[in-house]
Amino acid sequence: QVRLVESGGGLVQPGGSLRLSCAASGRSFGIYDMAWYRQAPGKQRELVAGLTSGGVINYVDSVKGRFTISRDNAKNLVYLQMNSLKPEDTAVYYCNAHVVIVGAPYDYWGQGTQVTVSS
Repeated sequence: QVRLVESGGGLVQPGGSLRLSCAASGRSFGIYDMAWYRQAPGKQRELVAGLTSGGVINYVDSVKGRFTISRDNAKNLVYLQMNSLKPEDTAVYYCNAHVVIVGAPYDYWGQGTQVTVSS
């Protein structure tokens, strides 16, 4: 069982930056693939960035070159550094932890943090 708590959201002007943090409770944080998703009003939740337990990283095309995902396994933290923010980045951002144990997938979600990009 993993409990995830996001922080760092807020209101920022276009072109600005924010850093989201996700704190995970529980044991064996390092075995989880971690990811950030977002959901804008009226849209489906989408994967923004993922970082596997093995260090493989992927980003949705719309954030490549602007967002950076990282993790600190010693502190049970995962981050999303967001630069050059655009109004279309406005959404609720969710932290996700994923693991497969004995063939069964387990997914855990945080409560979400609001990011609003507006002048």
